Amino acid sequence: MDINKVIINRNKNIRQAMQAIDNASKKVLFIVDEDSKLIGSLSDGDIRRWILKNGSLDAGVDSIMNKNPITLNTKDLQKAMMIMRKKGITAIPIIQENRKIIDICFWAEEDLDCQKTINAKVVIMAGGKGERLMPYTSIVPKPLIPIGEKPIIELVIDSFKNYGCKEFFITVNYKKNMLKAYLEELDKDYKIKYVEEDKPLGTGGSLYFLKNDINSTFFVSNCDILLETDYADIMNFHRTSKNIITVVTSLKKYTVPYGVVNINSDGSINSLIEKPSADYLVNTGVYVVEPDVLNYLNDNEFMHITDLIAKCLRDNKRVGTYPISEDAWMDMGQFEDMEKMKKRLDR
Repeated sequence: MDINKVIINRNKNIRQAMQAIDNASKKVLFIVDEDSKLIGSLSDGDIRRWILKNGSLDAGVDSIMNKNPITLNTKDLQKAMMIMRKKGITAIPIIQENRKIIDICFWAEEDLDCQKTINAKVVIMAGGKGERLMPYTSIVPKPLIPIGEKPIIELVIDSFKNYGCKEFFITVNYKKNMLKAYLEELDKDYKIKYVEEDKPLGTGGSLYFLKNDINSTFFVSNCDILLETDYADIMNFHRTSKNIITVVTSLKKYTVPYGVVNINSDGSINSLIEKPSADYLVNTGVYVVEPDVLNYLNDNEFMHITDLIAKCLRDNKRVGTYPISEDAWMDMGQFEDMEKMKKRLDR
């Protein structure tokens, strides 16, 4: 690959670094100074930890970079793979004596992939009416709306299957026979079990029916979203953090399209800010869940998964978040979003 895609100048900020990581599809950047000399490295994990500390995305990359990255010279290239395995890193820059990068050795994709099998069970919520996608969903259920050559639910299944997941539980209600008929016709190397709701029970309530089927950490996903991220890393983060639930969130920047007025207590204007913006961590609709959470559910009780999370928080259970970039989350909940997803996947 073009190594310039993973090299960034120290004058860039963390928001720009996130964009660069997404564009390069690698998990690390190397920071150089004005003379193109290596001064540090920055991983997606470093950025994630910064976000979880409420660090500003406008901060410079040099404020959180690793100032002592592992490097090699051309004479020691044969040591690269051994060092990466030992240190748990995915790239090592090859530098000259003046610390200018002449090449980057990446962990071979086939070696990296073998480390990513998690084999967790996956629950996919596919029972909703998809009202925001009418009139399409008056004819077919939302999970069967095609994105390219496959319906969205098949793409969701594939994204987990790539990490070794072989057991899927799909909650069905609206137009369930059509959805089940399509899935049963697939030539598949994984198992599907259907959770059939007699009435809508929400993204939390339908999990009640899985009490006898799930006894280990599992994923929950909406049927209309795709993440371009590392599910194995999400699972590892969840377990290391000892969360009862981990919510995968996406960092979104929202800009108010108007000038905003701040006033004093007497009604006079204190300040006027033109089109202010703010960053928010937005729920993507993907979760990692411990089986103990199922004990909070009752038979035939409607509950959103956000209400289930609130119950856990009231009991002082640890609920965490795994933030990903805005570009790593694709949602097809509305027509505009669906078209964006199609264009992304056509690249």
